[in-house]
Amino acid sequence: MPTPHTRKPAYRKFLTRLRQARREAGMTQVEAAKALRKPQSFISRAESGDRRVDVIELQQLARLYRKPIRFFFD
Repeated sequence: MPTPHTRKPAYRKFLTRLRQARREAGMTQVEAAKALRKPQSFISRAESGDRRVDVIELQQLARLYRKPIRFFFD
């Protein structure tokens, strides 16, 4: 069931970009999680909108995926 923030079009677009960035980096959820020293569920839940991504986590993900922060919002 969608949560209040995932109902918003802007946040759904952010989630799409989050998945896109990982895929363009050629990484699986497991590989991304391992690089961040997080459980795979962290990536899965972030990409599905089950957990919010804070600004520090977004910075780490952007660096890992080699994307500028603005990529996630354009």
